[in-house]
Amino acid sequence: MATELSELTDDLARRMDSTMETLRREFAGLRTGRASPGLLEPIRVEAYGSEVPLPQVGTIAVPEARMLTVQVWDRSLVNNVVKAIRDSGLGLNPANDGQLVRVPIPMLTGERRTELSKAAHKYAEGAKIAVRGVRRDGMEQIKALEKKSTLSKDEEKRWAEEVQKLTDLYVRKVDEILGEKDKEIKQV
Repeated sequence: MATELSELTDDLARRMDSTMETLRREFAGLRTGRASPGLLEPIRVEAYGSEVPLPQVGTIAVPEARMLTVQVWDRSLVNNVVKAIRDSGLGLNPANDGQLVRVPIPMLTGERRTELSKAAHKYAEGAKIAVRGVRRDGMEQIKALEKKSTLSKDEEKRWAEEVQKLTDLYVRKVDEILGEKDKEIKQV
């Protein structure tokens, strides 16, 4: 029984870790006034008849604190990269410099900081919902085992408490990451 409990909690923890990784990627895309390659990575570019992630058409670099560059590998895609960055809704104004696209990172206004903070809270709430969904799946698995008489009522209760502890841990992690991101966003 103990190995089955550890297998269940390991599986749930792996799924919750995946949720945390997704949250970190979403947070990397929130601009905080400093240049970060994660800002441009989710942008999709029209290339060769389909939309592909920006890192598949060029190399993103940070030559200085408030500047990103994209070294586009295929010269014919430079204008598509510029258009994709401009249309991304990030408030960036890229400049075409041959095969290099320069993306200056403007200072954040107070209003924009508030918007970014709200977006961060929305992402965090989505992550908490996903963690709770994983918990629900775990609880359903436990109840199914109890119905099959594989688990006693006491074991079911103990397993449910373990799943709840795991869930609480990950919800706290989401709150910690949100606190760090909020602090970063509001830092002038």
